[in-house]
Amino acid sequence: MPTPHNEAKNGDIAKTVLMPGDPLRAKYIAETFFENPVQFNTVRNMLGYTGIYKGKKISVMGSGMGMPSMGIYSYELFSFYEVDAIIRIGSAGAYIKDLKTYDLVLAESAWSESSYALVQSGCPEDVLTSDKQLNGSIEAVAEKLGYPIVKGRVHCSDVFYRESQEDRCETIRKNHGCICVEMESFALFHNANILNKKAACLLTISNNLVTKEETSARDREQSFRRMMEIGLAAAIQSI
Repeated sequence: MPTPHNEAKNGDIAKTVLMPGDPLRAKYIAETFFENPVQFNTVRNMLGYTGIYKGKKISVMGSGMGMPSMGIYSYELFSFYEVDAIIRIGSAGAYIKDLKTYDLVLAESAWSESSYALVQSGCPEDVLTSDKQLNGSIEAVAEKLGYPIVKGRVHCSDVFYRESQEDRCETIRKNHGCICVEMESFALFHNANILNKKAACLLTISNNLVTKEETSARDREQSFRRMMEIGLAAAIQSI
């Protein structure tokens, strides 16, 4: 049934959903890869589509930026639309110089200073893990396609603009083992854990906070094709 944030009806959304942060990336994926894509959501322009990919029903929907937004959309997909698995496909900023723009990172775990999990259900943990089975599918697909993946812990931050940036990347890397930063995985992993669902997070490095390499907004919308191909192939394997 429709929610305050999603106008889809029961049956409109597939059991596995790809979730980029950017709703325009969701639109691009649907129009580029799906057969007969059907738009199921336009509320707040958080675009969502369902279509056929290699003979299987698959959905893609934007999550928006940050944990509150991811928290709402992923919770509703899991709880109200009977989605079994969500694969986040997003961008990240590298904390180590060896990660170059367009490199792929599979988040085995996410560390966060956020109170999202604590407030949502009293969970005190500051490190949450992704689903091992889903990660295994992503790794297998990437190997088959010949796309290298770096596995590790990511920093899931509540804040994009910090007043003090000095040595921040190095401190987090040393103290918490994080190799890059993004803003949604911790909330996704938490919702999956408490609802007994599956979640994974595959990232493309969009900028490096050490070397100052950067990509453009258009690149982030349309040029992270390897991540999209891996996510789609892993998604249909999970169905």
